[in-house]
Amino acid sequence: MNETLEAKTVGKFRQSFAKDMKNLVAQRAVVKNGINESAVNNEALRSVRHCFSNEVYAGDITNQKQSGRCWMFAGLNVLRLEIMKKYNLANVELSQNYPLFWDKLEKANYFLESIIETVAEPLDGRLVAHLLASPMQDGGQWDMFASLVKKYGVVPQSAMPESAASSATREMDKYLTLKLREDAMLLRTDAAAGAQPDALRAKKASMLETIYGMLCISLGTPPEKFTWETRAKDEAFVRIEDITPQEFYEKCVGLDLDDYVSVINAPTADKPFHQTYTVAYLGNVQGGKPVTYLNLPIDEFKALAIAQLKDGRAVWFGCDVGQWHEKKSGVMDLDVLKVDDLFSTSFPLSKGERLDYGESCMTHAMVFTGVNLDECDVPDRWKVENSWGTDNGDKGFYVMSDGWFDEFTYQIVVNKKYLSVKQLEELSLIPKTLDPWDPMGSLA
Repeated sequence: MNETLEAKTVGKFRQSFAKDMKNLVAQRAVVKNGINESAVNNEALRSVRHCFSNEVYAGDITNQKQSGRCWMFAGLNVLRLEIMKKYNLANVELSQNYPLFWDKLEKANYFLESIIETVAEPLDGRLVAHLLASPMQDGGQWDMFASLVKKYGVVPQSAMPESAASSATREMDKYLTLKLREDAMLLRTDAAAGAQPDALRAKKASMLETIYGMLCISLGTPPEKFTWETRAKDEAFVRIEDITPQEFYEKCVGLDLDDYVSVINAPTADKPFHQTYTVAYLGNVQGGKPVTYLNLPIDEFKALAIAQLKDGRAVWFGCDVGQWHEKKSGVMDLDVLKVDDLFSTSFPLSKGERLDYGESCMTHAMVFTGVNLDECDVPDRWKVENSWGTDNGDKGFYVMSDGWFDEFTYQIVVNKKYLSVKQLEELSLIPKTLDPWDPMGSLA
């Protein structure tokens, strides 16, 4: 077989393409309107309705703007429901800038500690290259969120409002990354010259002070104490004075985050179901809660989410949001974009194959606030609270078909009280450590 692509062969392709009028119609539509716009399936838009048999009131939609803080927004959107119930509020918004500050500082420390731990590894080896590829980014995981909240508490948005850099993080991340790569070079250079870990960590403290200053300038200085004032739905006035962020969490939220566990559905050969997993070099808070997952089959995975929703509790979840998603209508459905018809081909990879071959992983975190169950208690669609503002979907709420859930939802966070005795036993198993570049190490 000839290895080169010859002009004669391309000529045959051209002739074959031009003979089929369907190709020419598709070409005109896509050239003018783009691929997804030309592939929208209006039948699917009508069939996946924004109506649900079981719903949790969620408050107003939030907006992460030009930042990758979806995991924080989703986590805070779950926590604020406790405050709304406790104080009879129509809405409350917790500061997303506050955990962003501490996440950046903690990630800087985590990265520099990882550099110190790996000074004997080759610079061009896969592990150090992985660490240096993204020293500072916005993404995160539930366990990383829980570690931040347990250490630093939360504050209402009025106590630490958004800044230009929190709403559009690219510039800040660029300069933090530049500084951290420089710091990594200095630490590795000192280690090569014989510096011991204690000396490297003493130097790290000075490096972190610089990072702290950069964060204060970019985001503002986090409050140590604050006063919160609001008005309830019955017009009762609420005032809490001179309270720390940790005290505010205990008094106003009060959830025991140790009760909440991450469950995944990753149907790949290297990750047997009913086993726990963790990921090497994945985290933010040194000494915080390690990222841990219990991998379950899709039916058990889904049943846990339904149980928590039926109990009136929202569900934090992670998915691959860019797949088969019509953003304007807020519909996530396997048939909403008929790209296969447009290109006269098919895309038959399974969920496990997509994970194995780099086609899919968790990219975004949101909150399930509803599910539609038929007369047999079987779900057909899910209500999704997003953090992209109110312009798309149903005033910012999205709808996910159950088929889409099966294929592209990878992680949920549920109270462990919903797990069976067998699942709790499985959760207590010693986790298998996955490589840092495993798809389950992706950050929302």
